[in-house]
Amino acid sequence: MTNPQPPSSHQLAADVAAAEDSAIAAVARAGSAAELDRIQSEVIGKRSALARLNTALGALDPEGRRSAGASINAARSRVGGQIEQRRSMLAVTERRARIEAERLDLTETIALASTTGGGVPLPGGPVTRGRLNLVTQTRDELEDTFVALGFAVAEGPEAETDWYNFEALNMPPAHPARGMWDTLYLKLGKPETVLLRTHTSPVQVRLMERQKPPIYAVMPGRCYRRDTPDARHLPVFHQIEGLVVDRDITFADLAGTIEAFTTSFFGPGIHSRLRPSYFPFTEPSGEFEVTCPICAGVGCRTCSGSGWIELGGCGMVDPNVFAAVGIDPDVHSGFAFGFGIDRLAQVRAGLSDMRTLLDNDIRFITQF
Repeated sequence: MTNPQPPSSHQLAADVAAAEDSAIAAVARAGSAAELDRIQSEVIGKRSALARLNTALGALDPEGRRSAGASINAARSRVGGQIEQRRSMLAVTERRARIEAERLDLTETIALASTTGGGVPLPGGPVTRGRLNLVTQTRDELEDTFVALGFAVAEGPEAETDWYNFEALNMPPAHPARGMWDTLYLKLGKPETVLLRTHTSPVQVRLMERQKPPIYAVMPGRCYRRDTPDARHLPVFHQIEGLVVDRDITFADLAGTIEAFTTSFFGPGIHSRLRPSYFPFTEPSGEFEVTCPICAGVGCRTCSGSGWIELGGCGMVDPNVFAAVGIDPDVHSGFAFGFGIDRLAQVRAGLSDMRTLLDNDIRFITQF
């Protein structure tokens, strides 16, 4: 029996190409990382077809041996590249599958059961959407109204210093006007130096500090006072204040702005009027009332039969406030006004008790 003839260089090259194609096809069929690890051992391991071809190199001349060896190494390298590429693709596929398998469906759906189901809610029905609280809706409407009138919207911190909340607003320590606010002080710094703002007026002070006149802005936000909750008061409430600072601003501009806001927000049948009042940061000061939107001025329980509802306070900015922020009161003048957003929401919705705004009862919220 004769020994088999050793393969020629051409035959070895053909065998290398065939082994490479077979290996690449096997790699492409791998459906998981574990299967790919097994195939990798089969196609480029010590017992693989490419590894066995190394045994035929000894029968070749030195030049053929170098060429065939380089061809085998290049084939192994290309197969290894295909393995890594396939491994990356499988990793992406397996990660997506794992994410999908572990995904939690938090969609809350409610549907009426069939008559045979006994009225038990079943999944798969229409999805009910949430609603903004009535106070939030009112704030958004107010901002849109004042922006349409040419005002910008400014905001500031809810934890304030005594200087911004009181002193800069013409209320130095021990001033009797401080008794108008039931203040919540924070245990921060020296006693009674840091507090939860009692109104949004500190935002006016901060705005006048960083912006030179002219200033036309409104300041909506949350405020805090030590009030006992009742039908018309909350310890945490919302305010919106307005500030105008420019040359030759008069009380007539204030009255005209409030009337323009009133008719724009409530409608052409609702008007405003001013009554004298007192605020330490404005002089002269006033309170403004609007035609009762419930009875259109005829008189009802909501307006105590007067046909008018008090909405907020206003006045010309006191020169001492201008001096505190570095504005020359001989050159510029201005006015400010403010009112409660919660109270306004209560009046517009005809609510008898403001505390209803805090209930978060879906049956109430979905009405607006």
